[in-house]
Amino acid sequence: MRIGELAQRCNCEVETIRFYEQEGLLEVPAREANGYRNYTDLQLTHLKFIRHCRSLGMSLPDVRTLRRFQANPELACDDINQLIDSHIQRIHQQVESLRLLEQQLHALRDSCHSNQQIRECGILKNLEQASVGEACDCHPASPVSS
Repeated sequence: MRIGELAQRCNCEVETIRFYEQEGLLEVPAREANGYRNYTDLQLTHLKFIRHCRSLGMSLPDVRTLRRFQANPELACDDINQLIDSHIQRIHQQVESLRLLEQQLHALRDSCHSNQQIRECGILKNLEQASVGEACDCHPASPVSS
């Protein structure tokens, strides 16, 4: 199958497939006499695997590692479990960061009340304070660093 059909079957862009090839995540296909790439069903399966990993937020290095594990099915899966545990820990840290960000945005939003002129807008005042190194409602403990 050609690259356009592969892209359509995996619901991705042609450029994404080329990128995965350049990154060594997807095998470079054989070329037809006319120079077109000719992808196999196995490459389709590998691309779907890569896309699934990426949909789970896995980094390219993690996907690359998982692809190497795929190529060595006789190995124990302890390293795969460790990789996924590390990914879960990163997700947990991201969730905590997003919670903090949400609290900061609520504090910022609470600084402005409706029905007033922009010159009285607490949100803009707080953002301006932070831009000159002063503490603001969303960062009361310490000013925002540049």
